[in-house]
Amino acid sequence: MLIFVMLHRFIANDIQSRSDAWLTGEVAVLRDVAGRTPKDRLYSRVVGEVAELASREVSYKLRSNSNENDSVFFLQVGNDGALKLWVGSGDGLANLAAIRERKFISEVPYDLHVKGFDSPFRIASVQLDDGSRIYLGLSERDELRVLRNLRLRFFCLWLLIVLFDSAIVFFVTKRMLGLVRKITEAASQIGQSDLSRRVPTSKRNDEIGHLAQTLNHMLDRIESSMHQLHTITGALAHDLRSPLTAIRGKLEIALCGDFKAGQSEPLVSAIDELDRLTEYLNVSLDVAEAKADALRLSLTEVDLDELMRVMIDLYEPSMSEKGLRVNLRSAGPVMVLADAALLHRVIANLLDNELNHLPASCTVFITLSANEDLATLIVEDDGPGFSAEISRHIFEQRVKGRGSKGHGLGLAFVEAVVRAHGGSVTASNRPKGGASLSISWPRGSKANIEVSRSLTLIHR
Repeated sequence: MLIFVMLHRFIANDIQSRSDAWLTGEVAVLRDVAGRTPKDRLYSRVVGEVAELASREVSYKLRSNSNENDSVFFLQVGNDGALKLWVGSGDGLANLAAIRERKFISEVPYDLHVKGFDSPFRIASVQLDDGSRIYLGLSERDELRVLRNLRLRFFCLWLLIVLFDSAIVFFVTKRMLGLVRKITEAASQIGQSDLSRRVPTSKRNDEIGHLAQTLNHMLDRIESSMHQLHTITGALAHDLRSPLTAIRGKLEIALCGDFKAGQSEPLVSAIDELDRLTEYLNVSLDVAEAKADALRLSLTEVDLDELMRVMIDLYEPSMSEKGLRVNLRSAGPVMVLADAALLHRVIANLLDNELNHLPASCTVFITLSANEDLATLIVEDDGPGFSAEISRHIFEQRVKGRGSKGHGLGLAFVEAVVRAHGGSVTASNRPKGGASLSISWPRGSKANIEVSRSLTLIHR
């Protein structure tokens, strides 16, 4: 637009300069003709015809249906200010009045507004030897028409350029956003279970192409790190389990020997400690992998309602022996997409937690519900609830109550596994007493498992 404004100004100045040059030249010719022509009865006719011929030399003059030339006028004024000669449209009185109203006389062309005309006149004047002055006026009507047409063409051209540029920007932006959308969709589908996938790349040497290559390089490093982590945890588990298993076997063989009453107790205790150490090792490695988003999942459809009933049947004898009651409220089958073995361990940890920490005569309330997107499992009890010193760090590793004999990994394992499946866990104390732990488990496809995981801890 600025270029068009500057071009318009340049053309307007050029037309003005040409008009002034024409006026200056023609008024000089008319002065020469008027000075040389005898002042007889033919003077007006000779000078008038010369002025009329001069008016036809305007190149951009608008063609008029009138016989009179209304774009150019020639006017001669005597020493007394009276009109001596007029060539132009009308009687020239309005032109003479406008000239008289002008306060000063200039030899340089200037603009003059004449009453009855919409456009101003460009006036050039010169004084003759006898004291009279001639004026040659050129209407700026045709000049303004040319500039108006030029502005209209400039505007149409500018509008065409703007529309063309907008179309180019729209399609280029749409194409770039399309590539960004494909990269985003691919990145959102790349999770811990599919680290071998890569975002789409193109041969374009631009920022989008560099972004895709950078993401793929980052995924290469993450996949390599995950592979190293799996290798290290696998080797560590193998190197620790093997001697533990061997020691346990030797202790069991020794336990089969002939011992007096009470002498076998240390061996039984040692076997129990080895079992606890093995369990601690397994859970610690699983929690470490889950915290690093490297837990390997084998997703299948699991009926959470059926699994809960099976687990309650397993734990109910132990709970009854301790004086605990279990109350399950479920509306029916609830299918979820989960790693069956890990989900089984999650529920076992929850029930173990209730079994180990609740005093006798307490009741465990288990509620299972579901909607289209989420399955919700709520485990509540009417026991003492979470103690104040651990309530803020209940899902952290090795955080446990003073009277607990566990390793403080149960709820940390539950949170890690639920988070690995894209779910969330909340824990709080009930207003009426007792603890409440709620698990929200996604019911969607594998892709939905890769959504962001959240953990919310509520304190009451």
